[in-house]
Amino acid sequence: VDTSTSMLSEDFTLNGRVSNRLQVVKQVVEDFIQKREVDRIGLVSYAGLAYTVCPLTTDYSWLLTNLERLETGQIQDGTAIGAAIASSVNRLRSSEAKSKVVILLTDGINNVTQINPLEAAEAAKTLGIKVYTIGAGKKGYARAPYARNAITGRIIFRNQKVEIDED
Repeated sequence: VDTSTSMLSEDFTLNGRVSNRLQVVKQVVEDFIQKREVDRIGLVSYAGLAYTVCPLTTDYSWLLTNLERLETGQIQDGTAIGAAIASSVNRLRSSEAKSKVVILLTDGINNVTQINPLEAAEAAKTLGIKVYTIGAGKKGYARAPYARNAITGRIIFRNQKVEIDED
């Protein structure tokens, strides 16, 4: 799950209220988890870096608790898609499951060059791990975080063009 600052962009409505991308993605992931019965699922969060929030587990209650805790600003900002794929693949590579899948949720374009996303995806393919990408955000413009007020600490928003690297 992408937790970069741009995930605070408000271009969705959830339960009749304007919602940011992270809120919507977390709801979609929660719905997905609640439909599972025996799948081992892990959770990796990323912005400028990637880290494992929850290793592979069938304890969905614990997984959902960790999902709920995800927020922007917990790690260095950026969108390290390559690191997210690599971290996820590393968690799955020794699994003996018949099917291994990474679902990459992002709203942007890789802008951290430590690990090339295409090379990470190729490594996943070599290990028999499928990578599916889901983009969060609408095309066009969205109300996006721009800066933080130095006095109040509140986020200042402005309309920005949405760019998602669907390829």
